Amino acid sequence: MKLIIVESPAKAKTIKNFLSKDYEVIASKGHIRDLPKNRFGIKIDNETLIPEYRISDDSTATVKQIQELAKKSDQIYIATDEDREGEAIGWHIAHAIDKDPSALPRIVFHEITKTAITHALETPRSIDMDRVNAQQARRLLDRIVGYKLSPLLASKIQKGLSAGRVQSSTLKIVVDREREIRAFVPEEYWSIDTVFVPDIEATLTLLNGEKIDKLSIKSGDEAKKTVETLKAQQYTVGEIETKERKSSTPPPFMTSTLQQAASSQLGFSPKKTMMIAQALYEGVKTPEGTSGVITYMRTDSLNLATEAVEAAREVIGERYGKAYLPEKPKVYVKKAKGAQEAHEAIRPTMLSFTPEIAAGYLKPDEIKLYRLIYNRFLACQMNDARFEQQSIAFVSEAAEFRATGRKLLFDGFYRVTGSDDKDKLLPTLHTGESISIQSIGCEQHFTEPPSRYSEASLIKKLETEGIGRPSTYAPTISTLQARDYITIEKRSIIPTEIAFTVTELLEKHFNEIVDAGFTAQMEETLDEISEAGKSWHKILLDFYYPFIEKIEAGKTSIASLKMAKPLGRNCPQCGSELLLRSGRYGEFIACSGFPKCKYTEQTEENKKEDAGNASDETSEETCEKCGAPMVIKNGRNGKFLACSAYPKCKNTKTLAEQKVSAVPCPDCGGKLIWRQSRRGAFWGCEHYPKCKFISKFEPSDKKCELEGCDGALARRTYRNKEVYECTKCKNRTPVEEENGE
Repeated sequence: MKLIIVESPAKAKTIKNFLSKDYEVIASKGHIRDLPKNRFGIKIDNETLIPEYRISDDSTATVKQIQELAKKSDQIYIATDEDREGEAIGWHIAHAIDKDPSALPRIVFHEITKTAITHALETPRSIDMDRVNAQQARRLLDRIVGYKLSPLLASKIQKGLSAGRVQSSTLKIVVDREREIRAFVPEEYWSIDTVFVPDIEATLTLLNGEKIDKLSIKSGDEAKKTVETLKAQQYTVGEIETKERKSSTPPPFMTSTLQQAASSQLGFSPKKTMMIAQALYEGVKTPEGTSGVITYMRTDSLNLATEAVEAAREVIGERYGKAYLPEKPKVYVKKAKGAQEAHEAIRPTMLSFTPEIAAGYLKPDEIKLYRLIYNRFLACQMNDARFEQQSIAFVSEAAEFRATGRKLLFDGFYRVTGSDDKDKLLPTLHTGESISIQSIGCEQHFTEPPSRYSEASLIKKLETEGIGRPSTYAPTISTLQARDYITIEKRSIIPTEIAFTVTELLEKHFNEIVDAGFTAQMEETLDEISEAGKSWHKILLDFYYPFIEKIEAGKTSIASLKMAKPLGRNCPQCGSELLLRSGRYGEFIACSGFPKCKYTEQTEENKKEDAGNASDETSEETCEKCGAPMVIKNGRNGKFLACSAYPKCKNTKTLAEQKVSAVPCPDCGGKLIWRQSRRGAFWGCEHYPKCKFISKFEPSDKKCELEGCDGALARRTYRNKEVYECTKCKNRTPVEEENGE
């Protein structure tokens, strides 16, 4: 009997389908040996850091089963994943079954198909100890930072906090962006919106010989004066430019770009994307039986197998014609530093398993991700899309306006991926001919702060900075969420107040832990261990001793930021001790079991203050949620009604008279109410969150007449013209058309 040891049960099941009865395939179910959970697990002997690995309790039964099968086997193959972590897992498996790692054949495959498995068995190699040592160095570095720094944070700030080599530098990126947002001061500017006959939208580019940019016009008076000046001038057609442009084919997916595309196009979190990709890689049902339908999904390589590229070119030629097929195969190279480990980009393993066929075999979310990967792979080997770019200048004595248009000449790879771009053609004009202004006006704007990171944009930032590796992006974000360092609202990552406190302490006393440059340099050092055999023991020692000195010094030199005082009472929810804490809104009582228990209550002073406020300004209204009296309070946006039973009931209401539309909600028939939010005012349904209809403009009882759309039309001013705008598809119709004018 021959034994093949893999990591995943699903992977084991798929591989077994391709082999004869002479083979037995078993899964280790991930890591079976690791550092102990309840102690440091690293000892120093003769200036060497030695890890004290042990078999975890969860893996004892699995290891026993593998050991029994190993005794009966004539040959044992290690077939764990091909990245560094997989290499290390294979090395640990060998030790767990009392085998010499160098004596066990190691097989690797980038896809789980019969051809790939057969080829791997014919070309085994030995376990790569440089890769194993790189993974050991990473694991020990993370244990040193986490095990030594986390307790210091807990002692100086609060229990339940943690720090990590990649985690903390990622958190600093999020916190720094939030600092920018909080420090941002909006700047007023005005735009000049101009339309030339017939319906040519143009942008002011020159005024009195000076270039005009977004912030050139600072005040309303200046804008109105400029409009009056421009309105009175005579205009002619100036320079007309027509150039051909191309939109280059996108490269195939690697881990980071797949996570970004799945987030923006499918709304998947990185964690969800990787779970689905794992299933597609390990094996799903196909017309030929269970098989892996994509290649390995943890990769930062853009390489593609020659056979796969040739197969793609054959499919492109057959399905779309020679016009879509480049003369030579397209080759992509990752320019960013640190690309390593996996040998191929993410691609489908069988082009015959089209998304149309796959729809009959895969789950809904699986087919969405598979279609994304399949189409991207074909697109990367197709010709570029080509456009005709148009530009027309309209000039007067004092000003120049420019209008731009674009026409698609050849769709190229858009044939597969699709495109949101629409042709915006300009009319045929001739240099020197007169042209008149159809409408001109000005509009006030304010500059916006930088946007918060989404999961996709944060992963792109981590990749750019060289922080972490493909396998760490999703787990890092999940860890920050689990530790209550960040929340994710409407895809935006928002740091909590404790994140600021932790980051400030680390910046002051352990700057290297949150420094992106240091973290990226450490990743390069790990690559040197993996690829050049650099001494991992020396790298660990060079980091360990200075770091431990800082930890010991910090125990006495770092001032406590706890601001917590035991109250001698227990939490009514979990039984842990209650503490008096200080936050940005003053003192409050909280459970010492945070973050597992989030119980809080008001202090006696706060209760008295609230009672005093309530007696000063009472209201006749009662809370519709709990029946308690409503009291009038002051907030940053003025006075509002709040439930007197706070914090048990947190209901609030505006004091302003509600503005209700005469038109019912187009989605559910409820009342439409004029509401205020941090992002501006809007019309919203009274049944929110069950009904999520919103519109910046008040809907009318008219319906959109475009085929397939029944959205309500809202009357608004657009570029100085009265139009009806659909609240669903945003199609605009001039108001004049309703009267047949």
